[in-house]
Amino acid sequence: MANKAKLLIIEDDVGLQKQLRWSLDHYDIALADNRSSALAQLRRHEPAVVTMDLGLPPDPDGATEGLATLREILALAPDTKVIVLTGNQDHAHALSAIAAGAYDFHQKPVDPGVLGLVLQRAFYLHGLQQENVRMREVQTTSALSTVISRAPAMHKVCRNIEKVAPTSATVMLLGESGTGKEVLARGLHQLSPRANQRFMAINCAAIPEHLLESELFGYEKGAFTGAAKQTKGKVEMAQGGTFFLDEIGDLPMALQAKLLRFLQQRVIERVGGHEEIAVDVRVVCATHQDLKQLIAQGRFREDLYYRLSEIVIPIPPLRDRGGDATLLAYHFRNLFCAQEGRSRIEFSQQALAAVEAWQWPGNVREMENCIKRAIIMADGPQIVAEDLGLEAPEQAAEDFNLRQVRDRAEREAIVRALVRCENNILRAAELLGVSRPTLYDLMHRHAIDA
Repeated sequence: MANKAKLLIIEDDVGLQKQLRWSLDHYDIALADNRSSALAQLRRHEPAVVTMDLGLPPDPDGATEGLATLREILALAPDTKVIVLTGNQDHAHALSAIAAGAYDFHQKPVDPGVLGLVLQRAFYLHGLQQENVRMREVQTTSALSTVISRAPAMHKVCRNIEKVAPTSATVMLLGESGTGKEVLARGLHQLSPRANQRFMAINCAAIPEHLLESELFGYEKGAFTGAAKQTKGKVEMAQGGTFFLDEIGDLPMALQAKLLRFLQQRVIERVGGHEEIAVDVRVVCATHQDLKQLIAQGRFREDLYYRLSEIVIPIPPLRDRGGDATLLAYHFRNLFCAQEGRSRIEFSQQALAAVEAWQWPGNVREMENCIKRAIIMADGPQIVAEDLGLEAPEQAAEDFNLRQVRDRAEREAIVRALVRCENNILRAAELLGVSRPTLYDLMHRHAIDA
């Protein structure tokens, strides 16, 4: 039965229940006879396909209860294929069910052969859709190939970048320092129609305030002491391409007004100049600060915030990306071993445990520096915990939702095992204490790509 596809039958007629169970015995069948039991079975078994009678108690002669059940099923599991069984006189109800999201309908009396073909097609379509979802989660375009992650949250970030890249929308990337905001901004540029033009970046926190305006907008000859020639600013140099403003929360108030004017009118004036210069650029910005809090403190313009935040993409910190710490540790080990001319060096089990347990407040940038230091300082053929210089981790708070805890723990354990065994399926299966076929099944269930 474990190899049979799960089918939920919602039917209050005991005789029809038996008929369907007998004629569809090649499926793993779950039964329900009312709305509450149907939803309970849906949550428990998560079937790909459901057959249901619209005439459910307490309205067995109507369709009110059945349609309400249908809507709740699709709200809980939108990808589920629901096939409605209706009487000859219930054509209008069948159309209402299709309009509500049902996959198909089949008239009673049930023809097992025809219903079997409808079910087969429904299972096949569901499988294709799930495979599509899985492929989107484990693949990114070459423009985002430098984003190294197995975490669903980061896969979602990459999918969002792919969605907004072809548009002209101004994008704001929100994330802690070191999470890869500029990497994602460059990926967005490379996926956009402006990819063949320049990508210009400026860090608002790294340039003194008195120099920032000329860096942004340029200056005319003689505008100030030392201005020996006319010089274009970064905005103008990005003409036709993408202009990335990093740490936008540190932009001085005086320049915020000038940036707002540029965003509204798409023209600039160089320092010391009076000519308006039209500039066509895609603006992407990033910050680790809470801009709404800065607005409340009077340190950031609200109108500028709304201009910059047409699309907001939050980036999760490394500590919330289960399994990524070890994956990145291996990546940086390979990178720096090659750079420093060292032969392959391995991590001790204690070192890997420290990497997995550390909270990484500096995120990927901290990880990069940590592994580079360890490669340089390690004395033998192995990186030990002391080489990493990480402190003892604090105990994390527990989650009490058993289903979520189980699924998350299972997925994270598989990811950690694969990363630790460097994607050797047999070794990972042995480490997890399961067979290789079982591990493949679990990887498919959790959308994990080896």
